[in-house]
Amino acid sequence: MTPNKTALTTQEVVARFDELAQQEKWFDIHDELFADTVRSIEPPNSPYFKNAVGKLAVREKGENWVKKVQEFHSAYTTHPVLGGNHFAVGRSFDSTVEGFGRVKIEELMVYEVKDGQIVVEQFFY
Repeated sequence: MTPNKTALTTQEVVARFDELAQQEKWFDIHDELFADTVRSIEPPNSPYFKNAVGKLAVREKGENWVKKVQEFHSAYTTHPVLGGNHFAVGRSFDSTVEGFGRVKIEELMVYEVKDGQIVVEQFFY
């Protein structure tokens, strides 16, 4: 972010997130809205993902998952619910994934915004 640019408000981050999520543009969300120091937190003992720290590591985690998707069946993301500097969305997806077979996940995704960027994403499934 350049020094002359005003940081987005949490509401602006949430609005942009929602716009992109409804179009399944998850890597655009990553590129535009994630802080360089973002933390991605998975449920303990997740068979699918491990935690990641840093924008590059979080992106790599997503890219590695996408590479394993053999067939995409469906996905849905709710509109965000905002509370202070946090927001949450519900997400459902159904995919056939190499090494796992058919994976159907219903999850809650919670995000923390600081200085106009997403600094934490946490998944509950």
